[in-house]
Amino acid sequence: MNKIKINNRVFELSIDDKTILEKVKELGQQIEKENRDRDILFLSILNGAYVFTADLLRNISLDLRLSFIKLSSYNGVKSTGEVRRLIGLDEELANKTLIIIEDIIDTGRTLDGIIEDLYNKGAEEIKVAALFMKPDVYTGSHKIDYLGFEIPNDFVIGYGLDIDGYGRNLRSLYRIVKDQT
Repeated sequence: MNKIKINNRVFELSIDDKTILEKVKELGQQIEKENRDRDILFLSILNGAYVFTADLLRNISLDLRLSFIKLSSYNGVKSTGEVRRLIGLDEELANKTLIIIEDIIDTGRTLDGIIEDLYNKGAEEIKVAALFMKPDVYTGSHKIDYLGFEIPNDFVIGYGLDIDGYGRNLRSLYRIVKDQT
């Protein structure tokens, strides 16, 4: 499908599922190679990162632990600019290495906020794995250690990303068609 209609908006194919899965496999191999001797807690950011998390961790054969945190800063296709923490973290973080798994990073405000909180809770080292990043709008202060794709600053859905809850189940990534007349 090159074009789809979700929630009364038209989207066109941006990155197909085969390309995404190849990149996820590469990221898993890189993470495994660089973290063999570490006790790592993977921290997946819900809701969007659930698909990426599942596929990524199936490509890592290390003994690992996984936890989730739920954050939100979007309403429809626009960022509210305000990050609301919805579900917290129960694990002890003192002297731990964390790898945050994010679906997409745009401005980096959400990432900066969670990293600050995690260091305040005692994390020793924090790395970031993100499947998609919008470098044109990124103003964050943290390095993305494991990055899949740089994409334009378009609204996208699929592979876990949504519009008002719709589209997360799409295997590929789709970008909104700007002129929908």
